[in-house]
Amino acid sequence: MSGKPYEVLVIGQGAAGLAAALSAVEEARARSLAVAVTLIDKASADEAGGNTRWTPAYMRMAAPDHVEPSFVHDMLAATQLRGDETYFARLAAEAPATVQWIASHGVTFHQPTYYLAKGPPRIQPVGGGAAIFGELSRAAKDAGVRFRHECAAEALLAEGGAIRAVRVNGGEVLAANAAVLACGGFQGNAQMMREHFGPGGDSVPLLAPKARFNTGDGIAMARTLVADVAGEWNGMHIEPIDPRSRNSAPVVLLYPYGIVVDRSGRRFFDEGSGLVHETWEWLARHLHFSIEGREAYAILDSRVLAIPDWQRATRSEVPPVQSDSLSGLAGLIGVDPVRLVSTVATYNAACTGDPERFDATLCDALSAAGTLDPPKSNWARAISEPPFLAWPLIGAIAYTFGGLATDHRARVLRNGAPIPGLYAAGEITGHFYATAPNAVSVLRAFVFGRIAGREAVASASRT
Repeated sequence: MSGKPYEVLVIGQGAAGLAAALSAVEEARARSLAVAVTLIDKASADEAGGNTRWTPAYMRMAAPDHVEPSFVHDMLAATQLRGDETYFARLAAEAPATVQWIASHGVTFHQPTYYLAKGPPRIQPVGGGAAIFGELSRAAKDAGVRFRHECAAEALLAEGGAIRAVRVNGGEVLAANAAVLACGGFQGNAQMMREHFGPGGDSVPLLAPKARFNTGDGIAMARTLVADVAGEWNGMHIEPIDPRSRNSAPVVLLYPYGIVVDRSGRRFFDEGSGLVHETWEWLARHLHFSIEGREAYAILDSRVLAIPDWQRATRSEVPPVQSDSLSGLAGLIGVDPVRLVSTVATYNAACTGDPERFDATLCDALSAAGTLDPPKSNWARAISEPPFLAWPLIGAIAYTFGGLATDHRARVLRNGAPIPGLYAAGEITGHFYATAPNAVSVLRAFVFGRIAGREAVASASRT
């Protein structure tokens, strides 16, 4: 190459964007190419990071050096066979090397228990998403990536069908022989949320408040170039949180070990129908769209505090509401006391199994017997030992499923073919349907962000 350097522009400073920018610089160095890499984010430096900066960042891997043999099958099952098998196979193949690469930049991984229950094995960076954000931002800056904050991308500019520049706020045009879209989904865009989720979609609380910058800008820009879309557009990952908490992502995941009631004091679902990551999306979405007042309450007794490391199952810093009587508890949380006492009595009468079989770490088959409606399939232990505890619950969105169609090389597609110079990774891409495969969002952001960065630079050698 001669003349001006090849320009790679990365949009978004979350996991996908950081992986793309850092891998692009490293790929250019390995190929001895003159490539300038710039990462822009419309947030300030203090608020950049999207979901990544606030997530626990669990990743679905059996260990840092391998995934489960069933990984691709599990991904397809979660998407009800609507997902792209080639995409998930690339994710599985690249995950170990990507984790090793992240570790080489100062991030340490461990394998803690996932909240309380045992499910698919997962690893986690020590320090969660904040550690990833900090270390990779530092590594990218040290490697020569230029960062610009409060710099919002507004349009992709193409010539002859290929990306040539990006217009940003204020009308400035930044040269871009290749662009990587890594600016998240559209959960922060009230209009898009209402369009795809209907009434109430525009008022779903954000799991990570800083994700308010995820307003679908990258999707809209790519759609102007007639990019293909994929994923379930009325699908989202949503979790139950404590509305009293000021923490980011203050999930409360103890509800399987008690019951959940609405404001009238009635149960409305089988709290023990599966491990918490198998029920939380349904519960959180139901709370927001189907429950009066959009709030319910997890009701438990003091035995929950005897579960080893029970604190792992809540990220709220606010203690539960508690009382020595159920009627007193009802008064404190604004639930009909007569109905709550009756609901608990009915539930307790159905809990005829041996409470010694209770095991919070797995589906223990301790079910409520008889005609309890709705039933409880696991962890059905009577609520009888004061003090009685209550956590309020509302639903909060983590990310949306609908997004851009990309292939296994992170290339954005148009009529099934790659748009020259345009790549995307992370939550902006539409590969999820029905439910989010557990502990995969951050992992795919890193894997395909890294692929996108390498591919963007490889295209420089072809110009």
